Amino acid sequence: MATLVRLPVPMPEITTKPRTKTQPKTERPKLYKVILVNDDFTPREFVVTVLKGEFKLSEDQARRVMITAHQRGVCVVAVFTRDVAETKAARATDAGKAKGYPLMFTTEPEE
Repeated sequence: MATLVRLPVPMPEITTKPRTKTQPKTERPKLYKVILVNDDFTPREFVVTVLKGEFKLSEDQARRVMITAHQRGVCVVAVFTRDVAETKAARATDAGKAKGYPLMFTTEPEE
């Protein structure tokens, strides 16, 4: 009886690469300014009321924002993410329209 001799089988060359976890880069969302635009028709007290209600400003802060817009034509009220800024600007503008005033708030990207 013949004896079987097993020849060594060559092992395939295996290369292993270290696994690297890719961290997703999370960027801060871009911020937007809400701007109060002055007009000559909306009563100052109404503007202060809207600023306090929609933007949660104190009486003093609301008055300073209103006076600054009155003197300079515009004033930055606050800075938020885009969705929040647009929503607050629209709601504040709509509050003026509901009372028949041309009160206007706009948004623009912060640089």
